[in-house]
Amino acid sequence: MTHIHIAKNHLGPALQCLPTLARNEDPVWPKLAAKKGREPAYGASSAACCWTEDSCSFIRDIIQNSKEVLSLLQGKNPAFKPVLAIIQAGDDNLMQEVNQNLAEEAGLNITHICLPADSSEDEIIDEILKINEDTRIHGLALQISETSFSNKILNALKPEKDVDGVTDVNLGKLVRGDAHECFVSPVARAVIELLEKSGVNLDGKKILVIGAHGSLEATLQCLFQRKGSMTMSSQWKTPQLQSKLHEADIVILGSPKPEEIPLSWIQPGTTVLNCSHDFLSGKLGCSSPGVHGTGPIAEDVSLLAAALRIQNMVSSRRRWFREQQYRRWRLHCLKLQPLSPVPSDIEISRAQTPKAVDILAKEIGLLADEIEIYGKSKAKVRLSLLERLKDQADGKYVLVAGITPTPLGEGKSTVTIGLVQALTAHLNVNSFACLRQPSQGPTFGVKGGAAGGGYAQVIPMEEFNLHLTGDIHAITAANNLLAAAIDTRILHENTQTDKALYNRLVASVNGVREFSKIQLARLKKLGINKTDPSALTEEEMRKFARLDIDPSTITWQRVMDTNDRFLRKITIGQGNTEKGFSRQAQFDIAVASEVMAVLALTDSLTDMKERLGRMVVASDRNGQPVTTGDLGVTGALTVLMKDAIKPNLMQTLEGTPVFVHAGPFANIAHGNSSVLADKIALKLVGEEGYVVTEAGFGADIGMEKFFNIKCRASGLVPSVVVLVATVRALKMHGGGPSVTAGVPLKKEYTEENLQLVADGCCNLEKQIQIAQLFGVPVVVALNVFRTDTRAEIDLVCELAKRAGAFNAVPCYHWSIGGKGSVDLAQAVREAASKKSRFQFLYDVQLPIVEKIRTIAQAVYGAEDIELSPEAQSKIDRYTEQGFGNLPICMAKTHLSLSHQPDKKGVPKDFVLPISDVRASIGAGFIYPLVGTMSTMPGLPTRPCFYDIDLDTETEQVKGLF
Repeated sequence: MTHIHIAKNHLGPALQCLPTLARNEDPVWPKLAAKKGREPAYGASSAACCWTEDSCSFIRDIIQNSKEVLSLLQGKNPAFKPVLAIIQAGDDNLMQEVNQNLAEEAGLNITHICLPADSSEDEIIDEILKINEDTRIHGLALQISETSFSNKILNALKPEKDVDGVTDVNLGKLVRGDAHECFVSPVARAVIELLEKSGVNLDGKKILVIGAHGSLEATLQCLFQRKGSMTMSSQWKTPQLQSKLHEADIVILGSPKPEEIPLSWIQPGTTVLNCSHDFLSGKLGCSSPGVHGTGPIAEDVSLLAAALRIQNMVSSRRRWFREQQYRRWRLHCLKLQPLSPVPSDIEISRAQTPKAVDILAKEIGLLADEIEIYGKSKAKVRLSLLERLKDQADGKYVLVAGITPTPLGEGKSTVTIGLVQALTAHLNVNSFACLRQPSQGPTFGVKGGAAGGGYAQVIPMEEFNLHLTGDIHAITAANNLLAAAIDTRILHENTQTDKALYNRLVASVNGVREFSKIQLARLKKLGINKTDPSALTEEEMRKFARLDIDPSTITWQRVMDTNDRFLRKITIGQGNTEKGFSRQAQFDIAVASEVMAVLALTDSLTDMKERLGRMVVASDRNGQPVTTGDLGVTGALTVLMKDAIKPNLMQTLEGTPVFVHAGPFANIAHGNSSVLADKIALKLVGEEGYVVTEAGFGADIGMEKFFNIKCRASGLVPSVVVLVATVRALKMHGGGPSVTAGVPLKKEYTEENLQLVADGCCNLEKQIQIAQLFGVPVVVALNVFRTDTRAEIDLVCELAKRAGAFNAVPCYHWSIGGKGSVDLAQAVREAASKKSRFQFLYDVQLPIVEKIRTIAQAVYGAEDIELSPEAQSKIDRYTEQGFGNLPICMAKTHLSLSHQPDKKGVPKDFVLPISDVRASIGAGFIYPLVGTMSTMPGLPTRPCFYDIDLDTETEQVKGLF
């Protein structure tokens, strides 16, 4: 690579013309002109100088144009100011000044990173990598010795920051003819511009490039060939050099001429341009023989190249700014070749090759610095995208819910995936699916995964179901750090005096004693307005140091992402080192952690930190809540969760985008994927697009919580509810026989039975009515199975529309993919075009008891509620503590509208018992327990793990559904 230096002993001719440009008092020209008066190198006469007033005017025009473009961009975004970084190895203060002056003139910021001249390859690469990741820097150029260049250094640059066009990516685009999408070497461009500005017609000319290497040689050849020139390349020691010089009309010197090469080899009238690095740096000295052109052009291309580098920066930022704006997707969808009979989910998944996730990200409008790639097929998306697209109108918001679940399955996930495949791959409408991340517990237990199924699933499905990007592990780590902090604090408070405890909590480090930021927050909460640790009174020290947690009130449990029934009740503190301070505790499944609920409901990193700090873990002996912030662990939890907050990008079988993010336990939490995933997706799809997200369990639980909790937290307004049903599930609600796993279905489910279907539609009708309470139109998606008859399908659709559904559509996505849900997609689009009349079910300012009663009666159909003494006591405590205005998250069985799992259809004449009431203050809801509710599932007699194995040769997972 050739860098843009102006030789100190060669600056005179170039600068002699600069005063002419200073007539308009532009800042850059007087500064550079002050350097004039130095003698030209190698005896070049002023007559040979190309820096006429016209040439300098051309450079000035480049800078002025760049300034105007930047001014335009800044008018649209006042905070926008691009920064160019130059890594320089060695001393070249004059070049620094040239770059600085030109940048200032154009309105750019510039920063020089100065390294010693003898810096190693690794030292230079270290600096490059730092700048690559610095989002404040938009362009990077290298000003190092020619001997330092290597492929390793050049390709360490991010192509999008490579304003000198030296990386393989930029060179490849240039050679391919995509010059508008890449950076082109400013030095090579300067050579072409100088020749053309001097009136040289390049068409048919013979060009000899001598001593150039790498990117400069390749770029010069490419540019000259496009001008119709015949280009030759040669090194100085080529035997045929003299004959080639005789043939050449134009000679470009890419490196210093060896002394043994006589000037006489260059024919009179030959135009010579010198763009060698050492020449431009002024390192040859006057004693070295030089070569100068006898034609109209002199050797120095440096000032023009410096200006063109500025132009590259501005063009890059203009392209960047354009990319910041929303644009319609250019999505390449994947083709399906459905088989019959339909293979297993994992066979279907493996038969489709997913797109590289960075390609998918680019197709949907994500920028390179907005994704963090995990492997080949998944990536995290940075939250900065929300700021970039903040002015972009949201798309339509669609919720997929279901009838009351049965062991036969309804297929909400497959409907969700089938719908977006239909919208995007078949109707050419931008759409995004937003799904929960499945827990490892059910995956290895009895339920299986949640990636959809058949020809409507997320791929690769094994990555979807196993670990993904580690979000659940981060939640487990954060949850258990907090659990450890609680018991450790109790131990230390029980075994230390007030003074000893205070001195350890506010220790002296290197002779300095001060409160940490989170400790200052606790002091403020206590009403202590002091910042000097030595200034507290004994009473203030005691209040600060002692949380005085009542162990019997601890609600925070340890978690793990495995079904383990024997951890439902444990005793901790059995070791001798715990000094007899033992207590009963338990493990929950990781997705039941309040940290997961916080992740699902937060809308920013700041908000997440605040929510984590508000989490109540116990009460003190005076009945006051003890929070994460009181324990001083908020910052540490945020650090553990800093990557988990970013949604995970994957794709469907047909190559349409999916966000997989968060998976709160649908019984005791709200059971919906994250607010952040939905918000980002709504911006990406654009005003005419659709975001389809899924609610856990039946509409009475998942949908109700989605509206009353998630929509309150997010401020998003739903457009349509897609209510999923199946003929055979409706038959069970109509009184069909029980189903046992592993036992063949009875004939009632495999043969036509219109009476059972009609009777079971009462549950479908009830769920439609629940959605109507919120003013949202309902489209019923009947997930069709092979055994369903046309009469049964028509009956369900007819009864659904009679019950108030906007439409009811049979779907075949499981067997043929998105094509089988085109009718559903069209029905959803029609329903979404209607004006939303969305409303919440209750006012959060109502008393806790009234909110519980409203849900029980309006949604479940209960006559009333019945509170246990413990539940009433908790309600009184939460109200007194100031938590009474939070929404309600009912913890109830998902298998029935009532609290009794075996009551199918639409149970009546029941009173809903509330056995206990708990609070997730950080997440922001109160959750009453209806009967007993297990937060740690157990393994069945024959768990799914019996079938799961790994082929050690191919590393393929076997037996995963």
